[in-house]
Amino acid sequence: MNNVRPRINELGLSTGKKARLRRILQQNGLCNGTAIFLPYDQGLEHGPRDFAANHLASDPKYVIRLALEGGFNGIAIQIGLAEKFYWDYAGEIPLVLKLNGKTEIPSAVDPLSPLNASVADAVRLGADAVGYTLYVGSPAQERDFAQFRRVREDAQALGMPLIVWSYPRGTAVAAKGGKDSFYAVDYAARTASELGADIVKVNFPRPEKQAGVPAAYQDEISSQRAIDAVVRSANRTLLLVSGGERADDQAMLEKARESMEAGATGLIFGRNVWQRSYDESMRFVSALKEILAKYPSD
Repeated sequence: MNNVRPRINELGLSTGKKARLRRILQQNGLCNGTAIFLPYDQGLEHGPRDFAANHLASDPKYVIRLALEGGFNGIAIQIGLAEKFYWDYAGEIPLVLKLNGKTEIPSAVDPLSPLNASVADAVRLGADAVGYTLYVGSPAQERDFAQFRRVREDAQALGMPLIVWSYPRGTAVAAKGGKDSFYAVDYAARTASELGADIVKVNFPRPEKQAGVPAAYQDEISSQRAIDAVVRSANRTLLLVSGGERADDQAMLEKARESMEAGATGLIFGRNVWQRSYDESMRFVSALKEILAKYPSD
């Protein structure tokens, strides 16, 4: 492992955050300090077309059961689905309540993701963490940071771990390598850490995307070196790496391996899991968990 993954006792957490994070990392999944989450907010973010590859995935109950039977550390969903479907499985798998979200219908060139739920809602629903989407680099960044500050304060007051989906977005980001360039992902990880995230979720960096990036990122950099640097930029914020859109299995598994080798805490794979048939999903998740099992921590 190229970086030392921070231990829970080193994160400066309140009692409530520490207790909930231990439930997520040490009492679910592999129970070895690593994590794999199943996000299911794509119906809001991308629309029903995302379920065309597997129509069963349009049923939230099916996806929550998939997370439970697949041994995930938690499932991330919006409040409407949490209130209507999570109660069937409350206490059986950790809930990450997404607090904000948007549709893709308006232009997403310079986005802001509005709040539609609160940390208090998460406590009421029995969640073990909340999720917030932060668009780093968007012209709406000032309002985004102010909105995030209120969420961070509420999460601190109510002892709720805060997971930040840290996404570089906006015209300025597009002009500097793009949203998944090494520069943008590295900056996003550092930003979430400095703003107070307990866990940050990023996309896997693409160091070959160098058009317009600062000189420090204009070099022949391997994908392993890039993800190593992203984990270091997150410092004492735990890091999750996204699976992104569905792709070749071997490519996804190699990204997972490199992420864990770099010192990431785990993975967050949505469409790469539930767009498959049930049996295929379980086989893919087993392959991911085989990788996670090699990188335990306290």
